[in-house]
Formats: sequence, C-alpha cells, structure tokens
Amino acid sequence: MEFKKYPFERLNELLKGVEPDSSYSPVTLTIGEPQFETPQFIKDAIANSLDLFNKYPKSAGEESLKKAQLGYIKRNFGISLQKEQIIPTFGTREVLFNFPQFLLHGKKNPKMAFVNPFYQIYEGAAIASGANVVYLNLEKENGYKPELDRELLKDVDLVILNTPSNPTASVMGLDELKEWVKAAQELDFVLLNDECYIDLYMDEPIPSILNAAKEIGNSEFKNIIVLNSISKRSSAPGLRSGFIAGDRDILKDYMRYRTYVGCAIPLPLQAGAAAAWSDDEAPNKFRAAYRENFKIAKEILNVEPPKATFYIWLEVKDATNAAKELYRRYNVKVLPGEFLGRENAGKNFWRLALVYEPKITKEALARVAKFLQEW
Repeated sequence: MEFKKYPFERLNELLKGVEPDSSYSPVTLTIGEPQFETPQFIKDAIANSLDLFNKYPKSAGEESLKKAQLGYIKRNFGISLQKEQIIPTFGTREVLFNFPQFLLHGKKNPKMAFVNPFYQIYEGAAIASGANVVYLNLEKENGYKPELDRELLKDVDLVILNTPSNPTASVMGLDELKEWVKAAQELDFVLLNDECYIDLYMDEPIPSILNAAKEIGNSEFKNIIVLNSISKRSSAPGLRSGFIAGDRDILKDYMRYRTYVGCAIPLPLQAGAAAAWSDDEAPNKFRAAYRENFKIAKEILNVEPPKATFYIWLEVKDATNAAKELYRRYNVKVLPGEFLGRENAGKNFWRLALVYEPKITKEALARVAKFLQEW
C-alpha cells in the first residue's frame, strides 16, 4: 500500500529552511485542535476512575458510555436510538480508516465516493481497501457542497459526506441530506456522514443525517451511518471518544470485526467521555468563543461567518507560495487548500483554523490581513 503524505508533512516540507521573523510570536492556524482547556469535570471523572486501569475494557464499550451517547443524540437531535444502533469508538479517525475496509472486504472492484477536498483519512481508507475513488468536488460554483449525480454513483459501494465540512466550512441543509438518503436507498450504497463539527454551529442547531433519514421514513436507518466525536464539542481531542451509529444490521457485523481490531477504550477514559457526552454547558461556552472569533474575522478579513465549524476557507492567489511567505514575514502558519484535495481541488485556498482564544485570534488575523494587502 502506498499512502500519500499527510498535509502537515507536506507543510513541514514547504516551510523547511524558512526562518520566520522572530519579532512575532509564533501562531499556528493549521490544525483543527481546540486550544481551550478541557473542562475540569471531565478531568475529574477520569481521575476518579484511575483504579479501573487494572481491568480490560470491552470492545463494545461500557453501558454507561453508550447511555451517555444515546442521551446526547436524543437531546440534540430528538432521535431515540437503541443500543444496538450505536458503538462507542476510540475517536473517529480509526473508524474512518477501518470501517471502509470492513464494509468493502470481498467485494469485486469496490468503489468509494467522498468529498474533495477532504480529511485525508478517507483517501487512506480507500487505498487500504483497494477501492476505486469517485470525487465529489466541493467548488465555489456548487457552494462547496457535493452534487448528487445518480449516474456517477450507480455502482458505488460507500459514500462519505462531511457536513459541516472540513475544510470548506459548508453546511448541507435537511432537504439536501434527504436527497442523499433517498439515493442511498435507490442505488443501494452505504451513506456515511462525518459529523464531527455538527456541534460547532454559530446560530442554529444543525440537523444530523439521522434526522434526514427519519424525515423520509427510513426509521431503521437502512444504509445510513453517522460518526461523531467529543474532540471539538468538548475541547477534548486527546480523550479519543467517538461513536458510529445507524443501521443496526451493518453495525452488528462491524462490532464483531472490531473485537479483532483492538480499539477498546480504557475504562477511565470512558468515564471521562460519558461525563462529556452528558454535558451541553461546555459546548455552549466554546461556541460563544468561536462566534467571537468569527466576528473578529469579519472585521479584519471581511469574511462572512460560516454556519458551523471553526474554519475559514479563504481564497488566496498562489496560495502555497503565499503560505510560505506569510510564515517568513509574520510567523503565522496556515494550511494550503491544495494539500487537502486532489485534481486541483482546494488550489488557491487557505484553511485557517480559529481554535485560539479571541485575543490570539485577533493578533493572528491582523498579521494575515497585513500580509494579504502586501501580497
């Protein structure tokens, strides 16, 4: 298997040998890692469960964690799932990599479709699965949303959507999601939505693809899979807590597969995760900080806030060389969009992750704005 270099490795190569102006403090806007403190109650839940390190965790996850995750889905999306319709996972990256391998194993000429630009683990999963790839290009002309082309998707086995989107920050509405759910039934492909940014909305809550399935009468979520993570909503990426939910028939077999994968979550981390999934107060606080960051971005860069995520998808001429020069002049790192896409997707864009407190964000964006005036 030949995997492509990860975007951050490519960025390191791009910036190698560049000496940034040390009169500026370094700021990194490249990675979607929240820089806010993980809430104390999550740390306390872990600390109070340290004696559980002497026990093996179940591959299926503890009932307390499942209950917390089911409660989260009920509170936030109004959907009551059965415990057979959800599996706690060690974050979502491992799922995005191994679920396609599970699903596509044994298929002749397997085919995956996913958004482009993308979270690179989608591509890694396709390579590991030996799957042919169909790109769902996210472009200015389509509002950075994947277009539904039934002819293109007629022989696809798995479609991965990502709304709210990393990196473009676009958000698909309920009616758009319903059309994708209908297509999954008509063309018989598995439809997975990566919803890791769904709790980072600016104004109004965003519907899950599970809501779209219910709306069209697919109450058993046939062919529908959703992933979510605690990383963004609770500022706890190191906790590695996620879930996969939806079609119980698919999940039943996938659960058996997972017993061999070795991704069981340590019990103290499950205790912390259960506390996090049960809480809605901390996400409210983090959303307020991100709203303030986007208010700053509008004032400084004149960009409209997205409906969700903490990303700015900023059009910049000669974006790769510009990223290198920005770092040299102002000690700010940004990620060229072309590192996140294929076939020129993302070319001449930067992805900026506004993951710091507003004071740092304001300083960083002021430098970006000054550079763009020069560039």
